[in-house]
Amino acid sequence: MNSNPDYFAHATRVDCSFWDARPDNVEISLLVIHNISLPPGEFGTSGIRDLFTGTLDKTAHPFYKDIAHLRVSAHCVIYRDGRIEQYVPFSGRAWHAGVSSFQGRKQCNDYAIGIELEGTDELPYTDAQYASLTSLSKHILLHYPLITCGRIIGHNDIAPGRKTDPGPYFDWARYRQSLFDNRESQL
Repeated sequence: MNSNPDYFAHATRVDCSFWDARPDNVEISLLVIHNISLPPGEFGTSGIRDLFTGTLDKTAHPFYKDIAHLRVSAHCVIYRDGRIEQYVPFSGRAWHAGVSSFQGRKQCNDYAIGIELEGTDELPYTDAQYASLTSLSKHILLHYPLITCGRIIGHNDIAPGRKTDPGPYFDWARYRQSLFDNRESQL
């Protein structure tokens, strides 16, 4: 078992400066699932990493000129092959939720952990992604007990009308059931 609550042992750490400290006396109590692909609809590129590290070349793709200036991050990204990169320690505040609210409480970045799945709203996620998401989520739930199943939500749930991810192809039933599976998740 990984005993460090800030980092997931099976993730590759990537330096990222787009995060800061959470406000004092704020407890982590929400897990937000997102999707991202850069360029849109393309997988296996360095676009996500480049965006989250501030190195996105705005001339590399027409879409990039509109987003290269953004200062955004997530705690972790899970790629199509199941690889996990961690950009922000879980105790830190990643900049993933934007304008958001959960059960009347605003500024979800203050109290949420954000996980990005490499994907789109138009395609199913891979078995490898579900396996990695389950393993990562179990680590998070172990160390942050205020996050319960009802507090694991999609980006669309905290920014309705503005965001649609993780999209209609994310299998919430499969994912939630996997969290209660006693067998060890394999990466």
